[in-house]
Amino acid sequence: MADSTVSARPLTLGIVAGEASGDALAATLIEGVRARHPGVRFVGVAGPRMQAAGCEAWYPLESLSVRGFVEVLGRLPELVAMRRALARRLVAERIPVFIGVDAPDFNLGLEARLKRRGLRTVHFVSPSVWMWRPERVARIAAAVDHMLTLFPFEAPIYADAGIAVTYVGHPMARHAAVPGTRRLAREALKLGLAQPVFALLPGSRASELDLHGDLLLETAALLHAARPDARFLVPLATRPTRDRFESAIYRRGLGELPLTLLYGHATDALRAADVGLVASGTATLEAALARCPHVVFYRLHALTARIVRRKMLLPWVSLTNVIAGGFVVPELLQEDATAANLAQAALNLYDDTVTRRRQEALFAGYAAALRADTAALAAEAVTGEMRRAGACA
Repeated sequence: MADSTVSARPLTLGIVAGEASGDALAATLIEGVRARHPGVRFVGVAGPRMQAAGCEAWYPLESLSVRGFVEVLGRLPELVAMRRALARRLVAERIPVFIGVDAPDFNLGLEARLKRRGLRTVHFVSPSVWMWRPERVARIAAAVDHMLTLFPFEAPIYADAGIAVTYVGHPMARHAAVPGTRRLAREALKLGLAQPVFALLPGSRASELDLHGDLLLETAALLHAARPDARFLVPLATRPTRDRFESAIYRRGLGELPLTLLYGHATDALRAADVGLVASGTATLEAALARCPHVVFYRLHALTARIVRRKMLLPWVSLTNVIAGGFVVPELLQEDATAANLAQAALNLYDDTVTRRRQEALFAGYAAALRADTAALAAEAVTGEMRRAGACA
C-alpha cells in the first residue's frame, strides 16, 4: 500500500521567481514543460502569470521584490528564514529538479542547498557576470547543474567553467514589434497619431517606485510644460507599485497631468510611445523589442551605488547598450538621474527624428538575433535534468 501511495504522487518540480520579468519567463518555461509532461506540478514562489500557467504559489512574487546591497539588509533575516523554509519544504515534497528564475542572490543560495541534498538544479537567466561580479561564476558552478541563457554571448562563459548550458533565446523576441505596430497600439489606447506620447517605466519593484516615482512625475511635469499636448503612459506591474505611484501623484499635487496608468501592459505602452523613460533592467530590452526609442535611468541607495561602481566591468548598464556593445541609448544614472536631465534627454530624442529611426532599425535586428522557441528549448533542458534525476524516461 505504501509503495502504491508513493507511485501515485504527481511529479512535482520546484520553481522560484522574484520579479515581474521572472514571472513571465517562468510562465513560459512552465507552459513548455507541461506541454511535454501534462501531469507535472509546479510549486514555489510565483507571480500571477506563473499561477495562470499552473504553478502553486507557496509565497507571492512580492516576497522577493527587493534590489541592492543596502536595501536588502532590512529584510535579510526574513529572506534567510524564507529560503530555509523553502528548502525544507521542497525536500519534503521529494522534487527531483528545482528551477531558479533570475533573483540570483536568493536563488543561488537555495540551489546550492538543494544540490547538496542531491536535487538537480537549473538556473534560468544568467546573472550579469559579463557586466560585474565575475567571481560569481565559481559560486554558480557549486549551485547550478544547468544554466539557461537568454543571450548567445553568455553561453561560452558557462561552458568554459564546466557548467552545462543551453541558449534558449528571449521569449519577448518572438512577439517583437513590426512596422505599423505603433499606430495599432495607439488606436487600442485611444491616442492620436500626431500627439507626443512618452512611456514612463519606473521599475517593477516597490523599492524602485520609492526611488523613481517622484522622479518620473517631476519629469512628466517638465515635459508637459514644454509640450502641453504630450500624453504619458505608466505601466505598473503590481497593485503595491500602482498604489505607491498613485500616492506620489496626489502627494505632489500632480493629479491634472495627462497620465494613463496601466496595470501591466508595459509592452503596449512602449509600442505606443514615441520615447520611453525606462528604469534599467529587463524593461530596457522590452523597450528595444517594442522598437521604442528610449532613455535609460536608475537610482540606487548611495552606498549600494558606490559598491556597484567598483565592481563594474562595462561602461554601460542597460541591456540595450550591452547587446550593441556601445552607447546607442543615453544612460542617466544616480546623481545624473534628475528630472531636468531626463526631461531634456527625452525632448532631445523626441525632436531628433533621424536618431529615433536609427534606434528603431537597430532594435529590429535585436529581435531577429534573439528569436527562438524559448519554451521548447527550456522544456527540453529541464526534461534532460528530470531524466538525470530518474524522474522520467
